[in-house]
Amino acid sequence: MKNDDNLLTDMPVPSAFFKLAIPAIAAQLINILYNLVDKMFIGRIPCVGKQALAGVGVTAPVILAISAFAALVSMGGAPKASIFMGKGDDECAEKVMGSCTWLLIILSVILTGIMLIGGKHILLLFGASSDTITYAVDYMKIYCLGTLFTQLTLGLNAFITAQGKTMISMCNVAVGAVTNIILDMVFINGIGMGVKGAALATVISQGVSACFVIHYLTTNQSKLHLRFRNIRFDGPVLWSCILLGTSPALMQLTENMVAISFNTSLQKYGGDMAVASMSILSSVMQFVMLLLPGLVQGAQPLLSYNFGAKNIPRVKRTFRLLLICCVSGSFFIWLMCMTMPATVASVFTSDVDLIAYTIKSMRVYLAMLFIYGIQVACQYSFVALDQAPKAIFLTIWRKIIILIPLIFILPHFVSDAVMGVYLAEPVADTIAVCTTAPMFYSYYRKLK
Repeated sequence: MKNDDNLLTDMPVPSAFFKLAIPAIAAQLINILYNLVDKMFIGRIPCVGKQALAGVGVTAPVILAISAFAALVSMGGAPKASIFMGKGDDECAEKVMGSCTWLLIILSVILTGIMLIGGKHILLLFGASSDTITYAVDYMKIYCLGTLFTQLTLGLNAFITAQGKTMISMCNVAVGAVTNIILDMVFINGIGMGVKGAALATVISQGVSACFVIHYLTTNQSKLHLRFRNIRFDGPVLWSCILLGTSPALMQLTENMVAISFNTSLQKYGGDMAVASMSILSSVMQFVMLLLPGLVQGAQPLLSYNFGAKNIPRVKRTFRLLLICCVSGSFFIWLMCMTMPATVASVFTSDVDLIAYTIKSMRVYLAMLFIYGIQVACQYSFVALDQAPKAIFLTIWRKIIILIPLIFILPHFVSDAVMGVYLAEPVADTIAVCTTAPMFYSYYRKLK
């Protein structure tokens, strides 16, 4: 473990940062491929591929919500554990991990029960039709049985990342993704199980990942050990973790609200073409959210560990590098979208009319993307530095108070109502950054 401590405390910040960030970015990419591969196999099911794909698509908000509960626990617990490790208190760090494991298990039982009892009604609420509800229910009934595996994989893998072991974290994700691809071929193409086969493949692959995660945390390779005696309810510990994890969880949960708001408003003013264009823009944002959270995950162990160790100069160097990388990444993607919008759109569609429509909408919707890196770097650093109230406020401020209302308000004040809807995103980005940057700068100056 001495080498890992050296990485977090002694290795030059740029070297340590990129050694941690590159595997974290790769893990984000693997996660995206995880979902894409499932859809590729389901969409090619003979005769019913289109309906099956639509049915599984309806389950996406539910799956996102399940992941958000894992983030609620892990994204609060992992920084807390890093801070305790920085203080040299590994015993308290292990108690945090044990209490978070207890909560992940309880949440899994509750979520599984809710989906088994009311899954069909929830899926209908999220837009399933009479043609797709059968496929959605078939997929979700099996998927929800693996909720425990999903929660443990997502939740406990964060505690491996917190130790600076992002390569191990990436491998844990990768082994599940490879298993999923192989089982998709066996269950869907080989046995012909259809949507149920896809769900079963996902459950088993998550189970394999969970086994790898738990095995690692119980070996001497891990600085933090998952001990049975620590897997228990500890109110004060859990409350502090939940409070810190609320911001990342809200960011995931509100994605559904934002997506529904955009699609509802765009359908009203622009019809199917506007909604289809929004689908392309959302795909572009997926790549942004592949890069920036990967950078943040690379920085989190360095920020939290050294914050706990009171090595504030190293905390500040890490944040400055994170800010530069996040802004550079968002600027690069913004530059591509502004200078080559047709090329970017053609990656997702060959429809000439849709590409032409998306060129205009892309330049409006992503107009302020180049400053988005500031928002991400500052907001997630508040989480890493145990500043829960500030992180929660910024999440609610940008998405719930600013963005969602603007989606419905701006079309009434702009001559082109559809472009008014797209305009909500850059306006919200600008207001959010103008709030977040001064708030973080004020905190940053006071760090001693």
